[in-house]
Amino acid sequence: MRFLKLIIFFIVYFLFSFTYAQQIKEPIIVNGDTVEYSQDKKEVSAQGNVSVVYKGTKLTCERIKVDLQNNEATAEGNVRLEDEKGVLLAEKIIYNFVSKKGSIKEAKLESPPYYSKGASAEKLSEDHYVIKEGYITTCDLDKPHYIISSKRVDFYPKDKVSLQGAKFSLKSTPLFYLPSYTHSLKDPFMHVRLIPGKSKDWGNYLLSSWRLNLTENSRARVYLDYRSRLGLAEGFGLNYDTKNFGKGDYKYYYTQERTRKLPESSPAEFERYLVRWRHFCQIDPRTDTVFEFYKITDSKRINLGSEYNFLKDYFYREYEKESQPKSYLLLNHAFNYSFLSFIVQKRINSWYTHEQMVPDERLPTVSFNLPSYPFGLFNLYFKNQTEFSNLLNKDISSQDDDVLRFDTYNELFLPMRISIFNIKPSVGVRETYYSKDKEGNSLDPRTVFYTGIDLSTKFYRFFNLYNSLFDINGIRHTVTPNIKYIYNHRPTIPKDKLQTFDEIDTIERNHYLNLELVNKFQTKRKDDIIDLAIFKITTDYSLVRNDLKSKGFSDLLFDMELIPFAWLRVESDTTFDLKQNNFKVINFDIGANFDKGKSFGLSHRYERKGGKELTSEFNWRFNPKWKFKIYERYQFAKIRGRGLKEQEYSLTRDLHCWILDFIYNISKDHGHTFWFIFRLKAFPEVEFEFEQSYHGPKKSIE
Repeated sequence: MRFLKLIIFFIVYFLFSFTYAQQIKEPIIVNGDTVEYSQDKKEVSAQGNVSVVYKGTKLTCERIKVDLQNNEATAEGNVRLEDEKGVLLAEKIIYNFVSKKGSIKEAKLESPPYYSKGASAEKLSEDHYVIKEGYITTCDLDKPHYIISSKRVDFYPKDKVSLQGAKFSLKSTPLFYLPSYTHSLKDPFMHVRLIPGKSKDWGNYLLSSWRLNLTENSRARVYLDYRSRLGLAEGFGLNYDTKNFGKGDYKYYYTQERTRKLPESSPAEFERYLVRWRHFCQIDPRTDTVFEFYKITDSKRINLGSEYNFLKDYFYREYEKESQPKSYLLLNHAFNYSFLSFIVQKRINSWYTHEQMVPDERLPTVSFNLPSYPFGLFNLYFKNQTEFSNLLNKDISSQDDDVLRFDTYNELFLPMRISIFNIKPSVGVRETYYSKDKEGNSLDPRTVFYTGIDLSTKFYRFFNLYNSLFDINGIRHTVTPNIKYIYNHRPTIPKDKLQTFDEIDTIERNHYLNLELVNKFQTKRKDDIIDLAIFKITTDYSLVRNDLKSKGFSDLLFDMELIPFAWLRVESDTTFDLKQNNFKVINFDIGANFDKGKSFGLSHRYERKGGKELTSEFNWRFNPKWKFKIYERYQFAKIRGRGLKEQEYSLTRDLHCWILDFIYNISKDHGHTFWFIFRLKAFPEVEFEFEQSYHGPKKSIE
């Protein structure tokens, strides 16, 4: 009983102490040349180099009075209020340290990238200022280059700004008026974008983009573009985030093109437009869905031939990434040891051409993947890949090809270590069921038997080598040889009887060795382990002949990666044909970053009986105001048209709060193109992709 009372006493004491501690207020610390305290008024007065600190908020001024009962201060003379949200400058402020509310006279708010100033202001909360008879700008000068002014500016530091009746002025000259203006400080784009230029394909042009914040979680864009050789084009876009049902973007771009210099029999106008909708939704931590829809109508292609492509003519950078973007719905769900995927892919645009080894439509495809599951006995693991598909290939010149296919692959493998060797034997079987063969006849299930073994080890040695020039502090050399034996029996149904949709339908007998040797040299720099050099050699030795491989050794693949200095990186990959005794492919990249804004990149691409191209890029910042860039692409091979394929010169001028880019491009395919781009430094992102750039080494050898 006494023990129980003791426990109750300690519990009550702990709760009382915790509650009392919560009630203790953090003191307001006041410093200054002269500090006076009034016991009766519970007030502190200070003058000269005044500094007040309270819970991460610091206030400095020339004189102040602090009411300690109400936690309210009246500060005057060069007032500066600073916290994590930004800096407030004022002539006078009445401020409550607890509620973080206050009244401000001659207010100037600094919360980069935005600055605001007004005759007076109210601090309504920790995250909300109201500036009266003031303006906002991204220029930090006392007399900004430009301002957006209003009778009321609602400023939410690090979040957004909002104005009603906004007037945009350059220096003191008004340019235009907006009924309302809201900008998210998390948005890297400007609200108005004008890009003039001239090119061979477009002639003189002016591209414009206007951004509108519809709600807190949705932004719209309006496009109005003029190209002297193509005519007007317009469109709109929408970015949204529903919070509960995912986020996405929508784009519509339309033109009734009036192209000059066409055959007399050609139509006078061509309707060309793009509708794109992309949506992503994270349903729960294990489930997500992705939706993409592309509708591209191109009457110019239909009337004049396949050399015309709407994406290529209007959105060349998108065309380079994917010339025929697909429409699909994808659903993924992850289990503890596996994942399930469901995809529906429909060919919306009938003019798309068929891509080899890629089905035109999946209606649908359901796949289950179990990468590795412990079997429970003898360290045995089980692997499964199962897929059901309704596949269609649509060829404009022939009948549609379709098939129902159920494919399952099951494998058992036993990873183990014997002495210095890592060994993984495996055995597997694939069963594939087809609704019909390529003649439309029914057929039995196809069976393929697999087996193989992986063998690897690792040797290393440490060398006491030190060199200050290359910053080498000892070298660790690691040698990793790998051998894989891979065999699969001849399928019970030959591939010639099947319709070809992807690699599952082209399986044939395989019997080969995969040989790999990796050399790695490492050193220590500033307590970090750095890969100085990596050399990798890979080849296959086929024990049988098939359509894909001949008997004997296949090509030798070489990969190299060098980092002799922190600022220099070199990569190379080559393919050597052992039978023809020559190189088929040689790629070489070197990238150097000398300093901020100073870099050089060089890339060489060689393909036997194909292209031989050299690409380089040079960036140099002369001073904080000027930056220069040169991009060159030269083709050495006659088969690809020897000569300078493309060159681009870029000059960038820092205009304090603005950045001016002048870019001049000369291309064999597109002629001469130049454009001017004005960007706010606070919002440097550009929605249109114009510049060419060197893509240096990115991928490390594993």
